[in-house]
Amino acid sequence: MSIEVVSPARSLQGSLTVPGDKSISHRYAMLAGLAEGTTRLSNFSTGADPASSLACMEALGALVKTSGEGLARMIEVTGVAGSFPQPAAALDCGNSGSTMRMLAGLIAPHPHTFSLVGDHSLTLRPMERIRKPLAQMGGRLELHEGHAPITIHGGPLTAIDFDTPIPSAQVKTAVLFAGLQATGTTSLSESVRTRDHSEHALRAFGATLSRTGDRISIPGQQKLKAIDATVPGDISSAAFFLCAALLFPDSNLILDSIGMNPTRTALLDVLGLLGAKFKVLNVEEHHGEMIGTIQVNVAPGGLKGADITGALSAMLIDELPVLAAIAPYTRDGMRIRDAKELRVKESDRIALVAKNLTAMGAIFTEFEDGLDIPGNQQLHGAKIDSGTDHRIAMAFSIAALRATGETEIHGADAAAISFPEFFTHLRTLALH
Repeated sequence: MSIEVVSPARSLQGSLTVPGDKSISHRYAMLAGLAEGTTRLSNFSTGADPASSLACMEALGALVKTSGEGLARMIEVTGVAGSFPQPAAALDCGNSGSTMRMLAGLIAPHPHTFSLVGDHSLTLRPMERIRKPLAQMGGRLELHEGHAPITIHGGPLTAIDFDTPIPSAQVKTAVLFAGLQATGTTSLSESVRTRDHSEHALRAFGATLSRTGDRISIPGQQKLKAIDATVPGDISSAAFFLCAALLFPDSNLILDSIGMNPTRTALLDVLGLLGAKFKVLNVEEHHGEMIGTIQVNVAPGGLKGADITGALSAMLIDELPVLAAIAPYTRDGMRIRDAKELRVKESDRIALVAKNLTAMGAIFTEFEDGLDIPGNQQLHGAKIDSGTDHRIAMAFSIAALRATGETEIHGADAAAISFPEFFTHLRTLALH
């Protein structure tokens, strides 16, 4: 595992374009693989997880071509026109729970036997949550004690009415992808509205679906057509630099072409409560997704505090580690609850946040579903255990910017799962 050394900084200055949104990249890759024609995607995520989705599409008969580099990188996916063949080998989802859960719904209606495998971390994550609705539709999924590897005996599916027991955009997507190809109209309700990238992506590829209140309905037996699309910048990746900018009173950061989907911008609301000042410089819409350029710095008086509970915790589930990492530097501290889902991510993120806060000298209280982190604390440099979790590695790199002394991020290479360019940008923007 690689080690990155992060030194204390005095400010964060400059402009940044983050990789394409990981969530949207997954969905575009999968729907492009199923669709008829050649989809062209610019600013596709450079992370390892969406690359796993592309690799699975190739294994399922789609043709994937990559050209160009950097901002000029283009992904072309020629789909199978609605009919996946029997793959020659297991579908390797790598470290990506998004790939495994959503792909299961996409391929379950096809009359073949599929094996979905992944790395050790992925075999620890819960998969029963997708097996249940797909089984209700007539799918046959075999799990290993509720986990991967997954064997899917594909075949015709029948529409269901499903109420999601936990807030999960991945479960919602698996059901919608299966319902797209089932007989009848599938409906799904969610008590807490999760990110709606799947709904936008399906419509972009030509599918019909509707929402009434908290219920989404999708008629089955629909065909998809290829699209040309630009993936918005990933706000969950931007979160690390947004939080970094708030640590220093004279920071000035501009984020170009960031996804500003309303189901993802709760982060900006919370950062505003903490004391962030935002200026939106430009907003456009692409395939239902809002893309904007924003400027951020911190209001006089520094960071306040925040209470993150209930639906807000579900909406911020990916950003909670970095919010927890900067919480000691706030004036009033931070209270995080209803975030038990963090314990079944790429790692037990609550436990790893607690371990690394302790290493940096923070005082806090850990709960089964969150943390209480008092403010007005000064952290010191330490050896950070990323647990091979990309969000932990990046979160504590941000905490290290305000610490005294140098911090070693062990397992820093995990950042490549979602944001391979992270440490390069950090070195460029952090002024020492």
